Amino acid sequence: MDGRWIINWTEYTANSYLYGSRIQFIDRGHVHFINELLPPGTVVKTWYSRTNYQAMRIEPTLPMIDGESAYLLQSRMEMDLDRGMYFKIVFYGKNGEKEGQAFMRDRELEFMCPLKTYAYEIQLIAAGAHEFHFHDLRLREIDAADYMRRKKEEKEKGERTKKRHVPRKDTT
Repeated sequence: MDGRWIINWTEYTANSYLYGSRIQFIDRGHVHFINELLPPGTVVKTWYSRTNYQAMRIEPTLPMIDGESAYLLQSRMEMDLDRGMYFKIVFYGKNGEKEGQAFMRDRELEFMCPLKTYAYEIQLIAAGAHEFHFHDLRLREIDAADYMRRKKEEKEKGERTKKRHVPRKDTT
């Protein structure tokens, strides 16, 4: 593998939110989803890196990733409300215990998974949108050293900003 993967929404199964939903599969990976009564916080779709086929009747749709590499996740979708959907990545250890999580509220996210990650899942979660067109997710490996350098710079910049904006004590 060259470290690039395209993740599609290909099945109409129990790991999709079906209650009151109209889901139209237009072509490979392109899905039109409508649900006027979709409550915020609802998991609309989940993709898995490992599954129990006997229990779930689906195959894994995510590639295996490791904790020593950095990754860029990008979504290609349009929705009726800006930032009306977001993605949550949940990392699990070998015994199924949750090792960590990451949230993608914009169109892309750079991340490193915890070193103990054995499996992970990506959830598409409603945040106010009721209609969207999902095309695909794109996952690719990026340089871990560059990722760590950017995170360190962001952290230092944030600490400098906090020092400049010291809240005043309330004297009343």
